[in-house]
Amino acid sequence: MDYVIEMLGIRKEFNGFVANDNITLQLAKGEIHALLGENGAGKSTLMNVLFGLYQPEAGRIRVNGKDVHITDPNKANDLGIGMVHQHFMLVDTFTVTENIVLGNEPKKFGTVNMKKAEQKVRELSGQYGLSVDPTAKIADISVGMQQRVEILKTLYRGAEILIFDEPTAVLTPQEIKELIGIMRALIKEGKSIILITHKLKEIMEVCDRVTVIRKGKGIGTVDVSETNPNHLASLMVGRDVTFTTEKTEAAPAHNVLEVRGLSVNDSRGVPAVRNLNLDVRAGEIVGICGVDGNGQTELIEAITGLRKAAEGSIQLNGKDITGFKPRKVTEAGVGHIPQDRHKHGLVLDYPIGTNIVLQTYYQKPYSKTGIMNYKEVYKKAATLIKEFDVRTPSETTLARALSGGNQQKAIIGREVDRNPDLLIAAQPTRGLDVGAIEFIHRRLIEQRDSGKAVLLLSFELDEIMNVSDRIAVIYEGQIVANVDPKTTTEQELGLLMAGSKKGADERV
Repeated sequence: MDYVIEMLGIRKEFNGFVANDNITLQLAKGEIHALLGENGAGKSTLMNVLFGLYQPEAGRIRVNGKDVHITDPNKANDLGIGMVHQHFMLVDTFTVTENIVLGNEPKKFGTVNMKKAEQKVRELSGQYGLSVDPTAKIADISVGMQQRVEILKTLYRGAEILIFDEPTAVLTPQEIKELIGIMRALIKEGKSIILITHKLKEIMEVCDRVTVIRKGKGIGTVDVSETNPNHLASLMVGRDVTFTTEKTEAAPAHNVLEVRGLSVNDSRGVPAVRNLNLDVRAGEIVGICGVDGNGQTELIEAITGLRKAAEGSIQLNGKDITGFKPRKVTEAGVGHIPQDRHKHGLVLDYPIGTNIVLQTYYQKPYSKTGIMNYKEVYKKAATLIKEFDVRTPSETTLARALSGGNQQKAIIGREVDRNPDLLIAAQPTRGLDVGAIEFIHRRLIEQRDSGKAVLLLSFELDEIMNVSDRIAVIYEGQIVANVDPKTTTEQELGLLMAGSKKGADERV
């Protein structure tokens, strides 16, 4: 087999912590090769070594059969290696073309030839079926389209080998389908792809081979045609994993959350939620199901105090909390696992221990007369880190240094530990591996079984159908149907999510 990339015996340490321990990965020309592992297993670290962001302590890298020393990303680009990062590196106020050519601008008579750049971007977009407008501003395009811009950045620089780091973590199901089509088109054009992921369905659908790493060590490489999701999951986490969530029948009691006639505007002042009604009872999990952009985000932000409601009321246990600030909403008995963990869930440059008490730091025993008691803070943090399996060197490690999955587990631990009457979980398993997903689903069901109300927002239909006791379908800012997950199908949900009047009439 001809390998375009060989990473042989790679070792990478951070202050004595071994992130990669003698890992080998070999990418064949024209294949899509998955790199599979739990959160914090060392996947991104290994690819950052390949892209020149980190220098390994041991091992060697070969590109097209020749030993190379990749000192920085520019050297990686020169070798034909491009990386599409999990968190996009784009300037919102720049156009698509300006972002793509940044640092590599075509010049004419000493000035940037933007017309030539736009033409090149248009040609590349057409060649690979990316359908990107070169003149659009980044702030005005969708997340899925922003990812296409990141792909174009690598192609513009002549990449033959593309690294995709968790590319579907922030995409809708439709965007995921489109991305898979784009990857296949890239392979037809002679490119080779390394796909960092822990979504087993995507691996089985699009990948040729998969290399598994666990806790920084290489477990092995297998042909996708000769394996199955259960086998891959057990290789990844070192034990059998259950894909269906076991739970008893729900026993809903009184209404905890009552939303009546709620209307909420989006950031442009355009109505996103329209006269919406919703109940969530104690002892049940209600899943909000819909295509992204139908008012889900604005609904959650209005309930949690992050966005002002234009009309209507929000009641918690019979108390009107409409217009409450986020802290007052929290103190009223609402826990919030936010959709965007970096924007609303963490202070990335604070230690993970401090982040774990962000909702309670002003209360005893964590502070007294305005002075923080860090001994108690880190004592509490150590307990939750262990209980929720947050993999971090210590409580004082900056949140920024943790993998996305471990950041998420810290947030979930913080919110669940407060034992709120209503737990709002928005995309709680985004970017998590199957073992962590299993753990978090179990925690949500434990909250339900203890008599709490849980409102779950997810774009993963499997998750909505597996975990919810009742599914509320949202379309154009309104709940158009309430369905039973035991009797509905993905096809029916798809029709309702697309605004099928027939489906709505039958179920409302």
